[in-house]
Amino acid sequence: MANKVEVKELLEAGVHFGHMTRKWDPNMAPYIYMERNGIHIINLYKTAAKIEEANEALKKIVASGRKILFVATKKQAKDIVAEKAAAANMPFITERWPGGMLTNFVTIRKAVKKMASIDRMKKDGTFLTLSKKERLQVDRLRAKLEKNLGSIADMTRLPAALFVVDIKAEHIAIKEAQKLNIPIFAMVDTNSDPRQVDYVIPANDDASKSIDKILSLVTNAIIEGHSERKTEKDDQPVVAAPAPEVANSTEE
Repeated sequence: MANKVEVKELLEAGVHFGHMTRKWDPNMAPYIYMERNGIHIINLYKTAAKIEEANEALKKIVASGRKILFVATKKQAKDIVAEKAAAANMPFITERWPGGMLTNFVTIRKAVKKMASIDRMKKDGTFLTLSKKERLQVDRLRAKLEKNLGSIADMTRLPAALFVVDIKAEHIAIKEAQKLNIPIFAMVDTNSDPRQVDYVIPANDDASKSIDKILSLVTNAIIEGHSERKTEKDDQPVVAAPAPEVANSTEE
């Protein structure tokens, strides 16, 4: 069972600070506790409950052996997401969202395979047979692919879910996931429409401390899901292979 989320810890991380009241989305009203100095304050008891709900769902996805793709390209979130998602062995996009990442996944996979083929060229010596100019071009292409797609190199099929920080900033990713009915988990601030998300975590999505706190709780649950899956695999009885049949005919 995932650890209970402490409201005090969320408060200390500044998760409760929403946007200015004039920028609010009325659909966030159920998650708003009050208004203070022109800023909406998020109800952290609801945030804690929503994190626990999201964590249980994420654990089930991971325990079934599927992947969750983390998406955060804004400056204050990208490094945190890259670190936490990598620690949880999950794919992530923290550079520009590649258009068609989900809806045209076959093309994205081809680009990832191109990276692998360049690596093979370097291993088998083919790379050295190229001219200096060609080698430079190949190296540049490899670096560009690594920057944009290196973090999803192991994602061989569409993710089972998306985890997004700031649904306004990542609206293209949200649209693609909706089109394919991929469940969306997200940190949703008071200026966003929670109806776009399947698992809403009402939270301050601008402050790095708040993002770090939520991501820590979420990825800890994912790591827990990983270990539960491993335990289940280890506990499965080993079925002995049938003994090979002995041929009646004598060897020639």
